[in-house]
Amino acid sequence: MFYIASEESYQDGQVIAQEGGSGDWVYVILSGTVQLSKTIGGKKFVVEWLQPGEVFGEMGFFGDITRTATAQAIGETTVGIIDRAFLDGECNKLPSDFRNVLISMIERYKKMIFRVCEFSSREDIRLLETLPVTYKDKRSFIKAYTGNVSGGGLFIQTENPLQEGEDFLVKLELPGLTEPILIKCDVIWRREKEEETDIYPAGMGVRFIEMTKENNKILRKYLRDIEKRTSDE
Repeated sequence: MFYIASEESYQDGQVIAQEGGSGDWVYVILSGTVQLSKTIGGKKFVVEWLQPGEVFGEMGFFGDITRTATAQAIGETTVGIIDRAFLDGECNKLPSDFRNVLISMIERYKKMIFRVCEFSSREDIRLLETLPVTYKDKRSFIKAYTGNVSGGGLFIQTENPLQEGEDFLVKLELPGLTEPILIKCDVIWRREKEEETDIYPAGMGVRFIEMTKENNKILRKYLRDIEKRTSDE
């Protein structure tokens, strides 16, 4: 039994919660259908369809993170906003160890959903290339290396990844260039030191959100040349 603070009704196609938006309200579907989707590389990927009685928005509440998916009404839909005081009270009754396990599961689920969508949408060449990079956190410039790189993003191997959603500048050094390529990026997922394995090191997956046309052309040519050279070997 949920304690409903208020109810909201939506018409077909209306957005209930937007991916990347703020808010930690938790919803329960009272009638209708809700579609959950993510946008990767400009394309929409449907994650799930939810029916009456199902809950969404819990990742924002427990994980204290921005919305990881867009919730959209399919047909006329009514949702109930679960009373925040009720949720806080019930959550506080849980043992701290169990709460930590729950939050860890939510974080892992978020990363899994993103990676599945990302792998499904990849059209760019993605190569396992180790290249020097420099980026700036809130305190200083940090030197690191890539684990892989594509025309749309890269993986930076580091034991101190930035926070998900954080914008920052990367200087990517390519062989043969006297000056690094400057790219504005944001963090789309991270892997902590305690989560790393022999195959998957600590670091962060970043997405390119702004670079000059010339730098984009240079990077893609470099990737094509590397791919061709690899296939010819």
